[in-house]
Amino acid sequence: MKLKKLIPLLMAFLLLGGCAAVDKVEIPGQVEETPVVEEEQTPIEPEEPEVPAEPEIVLSPEEQTARTLLDGMTLEEKVGQLFLARCPAENAAQLTSDYALGGYILFGQDFKDKSKAQVTADIQSYQDAAKTPMLIAVDEEGGTVCRVSRYTQLRSTPFKSPQALYKEGGFDLIQTDAADKSRLLRSLGINVNMGPVADITTDENAFMYKRSFAKDAAETGKFVSYVTTVMEAENMGSVLKHFPGYGNAADSHTAVTYDERSLDQFYSDDFLPFKEGIAAGADAILVNHNIVTSMDADNPASLSPNVHQILREDLGFTGVIVTDDLYMDAIRTTMEIGEAAIRAVEAGNDLLCVTEFEQQVPAVIEAVRSGRLTEERIEESVLRVLLWKIELGLIG
Repeated sequence: MKLKKLIPLLMAFLLLGGCAAVDKVEIPGQVEETPVVEEEQTPIEPEEPEVPAEPEIVLSPEEQTARTLLDGMTLEEKVGQLFLARCPAENAAQLTSDYALGGYILFGQDFKDKSKAQVTADIQSYQDAAKTPMLIAVDEEGGTVCRVSRYTQLRSTPFKSPQALYKEGGFDLIQTDAADKSRLLRSLGINVNMGPVADITTDENAFMYKRSFAKDAAETGKFVSYVTTVMEAENMGSVLKHFPGYGNAADSHTAVTYDERSLDQFYSDDFLPFKEGIAAGADAILVNHNIVTSMDADNPASLSPNVHQILREDLGFTGVIVTDDLYMDAIRTTMEIGEAAIRAVEAGNDLLCVTEFEQQVPAVIEAVRSGRLTEERIEESVLRVLLWKIELGLIG
């Protein structure tokens, strides 16, 4: 009889006998074997998986320089670096020292009735007073916005608008003009031109039309790419504007303005010129004050975390984000000026264009001290500003 046929029988004996002894069952032809006692084995503990070491962050020489500068700054100096202030008519050199400003933006009053030598000397006095070299910016778009070239002592004729240049000489003349602008501004000590305008505007009566390239997304993208590339080659800081695209919206200088277009339209059209500019190496992007309802129905784009998240994550921009001027009525008529500055930092801006910096710088400092803003948030933006200054050759 096979052994496996006896197993049911053995089980029956065990069940029927309960705890009683069971007589040994002899199996014909089976040789009794000495039972083998297995040695008890110590269970092997599973090895803990090795936790991979965090990769070492290797900073570039530029990042190391920026970090060293940041580490040597007081809180007041860090906050000051976030402000690109309208240049005051009086005591400009002293005020940049008092507030550790990141830069000045110049307007017509800063050039009127001044020779090239006087303008250069004024700008140099600001730099001499600054502990950290300053961004010196201007809006020199050409056409209706000429802060410098409108004055004949600085240039014989004003720069033409992008539309006029293209009509006269296509993209070749556009590029020549961008180089001429950059060289003139550099000769005066200006290191940032607030352009190119990357907006797509189709309505001839719209506020932004004359300042825009006035063509479709593809052609506007080429314009932005060409101009940005030339500016980078000329070591002139570039600022794409006015993200997420101004379209045909009203003038936010004088009113609260709304943009009711769909999100799809921005992704399919308005974002394209900004993407081209980013690919060409744009240093900064300026965000407008329009309330873009498809992105944030409650806040101006400049104060909207949602809009900044789109710019950082969806467009992949890692440079400096700048507010449009917080002195505009779209902001000033809706909130207190210090609150506007704090909310601009909360939203994700790195550089705030302002006029009333003597009130706004202290407001941001107090927001850090009270815990509303963290110092880490301030440092994140200061590092971007410092890296831009290093790239422009302002910091060795």
